[in-house]
Amino acid sequence: MLVLVAPGQGAQTPGFLTPWLELPGAADRLAAWSDAIGLDLAHYGTQADADAIRDTAVAQPLLVAAGLLSASALGSADELAPGAVAGHSVGEITAAALAGVLDDTAALQLVRKRGLAMADAAAITQTGMSALLGGEPDAVLPHLEKLGLTPANVNGAGQIVAAGTMEQLAALAEDKPEGTRRVVPLQVAGAFHTEHMGPAVAVLDEAAKQLSPADPKVRYVSNKDGAAVDSGAEVIARLVGQVANPVRWDLCMETFKELGVTALVELCPGGTLTGLAKRALPGVKTLALKTPDDLDAARALIAEHSQTA
Repeated sequence: MLVLVAPGQGAQTPGFLTPWLELPGAADRLAAWSDAIGLDLAHYGTQADADAIRDTAVAQPLLVAAGLLSASALGSADELAPGAVAGHSVGEITAAALAGVLDDTAALQLVRKRGLAMADAAAITQTGMSALLGGEPDAVLPHLEKLGLTPANVNGAGQIVAAGTMEQLAALAEDKPEGTRRVVPLQVAGAFHTEHMGPAVAVLDEAAKQLSPADPKVRYVSNKDGAAVDSGAEVIARLVGQVANPVRWDLCMETFKELGVTALVELCPGGTLTGLAKRALPGVKTLALKTPDDLDAARALIAEHSQTA
C-alpha cells in the first residue's frame, strides 16, 4: 500500500524549484497560481535567498506549490492511486488538494492566508522552535513542560520539536532532557502549533467559511490524532485548528503501519519525512522527490505499490 506525503515548513532551500520549472506546463501552472495569490512563486522558488524564503508568508505557499507540481509530474490521481495521503503541518494543505478536498487554486489561496496570518501572529512575540533528537517522550515531555515549552511536533523516530519564546528555547539549549543527544534550532519564524498562533486561527476560521470542500476521494490522515478523516468539512476544520495545536506525525505513521503501508513517497522538497519513516517504519520502501531526476524511480515504486498495482 502506497502513502503519499508532503513536507512542512523548513524543507525549502534556495533555488529548489528551478529544475521543476523545466517540465512541460510547470511554469505556466506556477504563473497562474502566482496570479491567484499575489505572490511571485517562480521568483521565490528559483532566485530568492534563504532569508527571503524563510518568511512564513512565502515559505508556506511555496511548499504547497512545490508539492502539487511534483505530484502532477508523477501522474494523474488515477495513475497514482495511493492508499492514503498526509502532510506535515502546512503539507496538510497539499494533502487536502491531493485528496480532492480542495482544488489546487483554492489550496494555494488558503495557504497564502495561512502564511500571512501565522507571520502576523509570530510577529507579536519573538518565538521559535528547536528539534530535540534522541530523547524518549517520557523524559522529554515533562522537561519541556517544566521550561514552559510546547511539544509542537511529536514526530516519532526519536524526534520532538519544542516551541516557545527565545528565552525558553535558550534555557532548553542549556538544560537538555535526559537522553537527548542534540537540540537543533530550526529555521522557522515562530512558535507554530502553539498558543502563540491563536490569532491566526481566527483569521483562518473566517477564510474557511468561503470554501466549498468536497469529501476526500483518497484516505486523508490527519496531524491532529493520526485519524483518517472522510468528511471534507472536517478536514478543513482540522486544518484551521491545527495551526495552534501540536502535529502528531508519530500517530500518522502509526496509522500508516495499521493500514499496511509498503511504500512511502515524499513530494518535493522531500527528505525530512522519508528520514523519519526509515527509522519508524522499518521494511517500508521510501523515496524522496528532490528533483525531476527522482521521478522515474518514484513512478516505478508507485506502479509496484499503488492501489491499482
